[in-house]
Amino acid sequence: MKDYRLRLPGPTSVPERVRQAIARPVLSHRGPEFTEILRRSEEMLQPVLGTRNRVFFFASSGTGMMEAALVNVLAAGERVLISTHGQFGDRFVAIAGALGARVDTLDIPWGLAPTASQVEERVRSVDYRAVVVVHNESSTGVVADLAAIGAVLRERNALLVVDSVSGLGGVEMRQDEWGVDIVASASQKALMCPPGVGVISMSDKAWETVNRDDRLPRFYWDFRKARAAVEKPETPFTTPVSLMAGLHEALEMIHEEGLPHVLARHQTVSRALRAGCAALGLASYPKAEKISSTVVCLNVPENLNGKDIVGRLKERYGTVIAGSRNKLEGRVIRIGTMGCVSAGDILTDLAHLEATLRELGWAVAPGAGMAAAAALLQEESYAR
Repeated sequence: MKDYRLRLPGPTSVPERVRQAIARPVLSHRGPEFTEILRRSEEMLQPVLGTRNRVFFFASSGTGMMEAALVNVLAAGERVLISTHGQFGDRFVAIAGALGARVDTLDIPWGLAPTASQVEERVRSVDYRAVVVVHNESSTGVVADLAAIGAVLRERNALLVVDSVSGLGGVEMRQDEWGVDIVASASQKALMCPPGVGVISMSDKAWETVNRDDRLPRFYWDFRKARAAVEKPETPFTTPVSLMAGLHEALEMIHEEGLPHVLARHQTVSRALRAGCAALGLASYPKAEKISSTVVCLNVPENLNGKDIVGRLKERYGTVIAGSRNKLEGRVIRIGTMGCVSAGDILTDLAHLEATLRELGWAVAPGAGMAAAAALLQEESYAR
């Protein structure tokens, strides 16, 4: 395992400081020591979310938070509009259908993002309980314009529910300013922790709906219980205390670096990786105006297969990247640029990728990828 390099678009490699925090003695989830960790974690996460709202923590994956968001705002048979511009929009459709909601989809070609005008056209004629958008679609590398969509919905009854599992901490989020009513996220991506902690933040507008007794059946996911507990501060049920200790440490690291610098670093390393991959003949997949800073999604040349690239990278170099398990299978590869990622990580990725492509019969100029990335890294460094 010493040569294992986790370069997925989540879960991501965990910094040593965070690993050490997780390894500390387990605390009482109702004791004063853990209460302080919980209080401080909420305080540090609020500026990352761009909110003054209370933040709630759950023992959950990101998918759990997606379901929890819908359970708390929907009643059986209510209509919800879901943007399907990637795999996780499709997952929201499956969740909402399983809950008995009436699901309408805003079908966007993969590689593009939903626009405010497309959302406005749909909500003008239908009274939706919620409009659901994936902020950073890690299956395609596309970022949705939440500010524009939020402006459309701000004065309407529909709530803007957003999945920012792969965005939060690496892609800018301004929940209050943009009018995002619910943000669902999780620990295992740009927040630099193992999977297991789910995050929810809600607007006052969302609370008006959540507080109603006619919503879908809920117990563990009941946000009203979370709101009552956070005043103590506690969580309503047993918290993953060791993971929360890790998240606390990760948030300390983010604030030590400075959030603006963290976001700029994510942009720089993702641009450098794209530049290097372009020099190797791997074009960027997304066609949208706003492209992810936390995942680089790349087209695979027609005479190659993404599965072969992924498999050879792991087998020969211990570098673990992602392909695709949906309609893009074999056609794209995806590399994470989220969390504790440096210029050195990107240059190593490119060295391994170049060698792999050559072994698979793809002609590349020696050092072309690393040279292109290094040039961009130097340019961005001078720009700052």
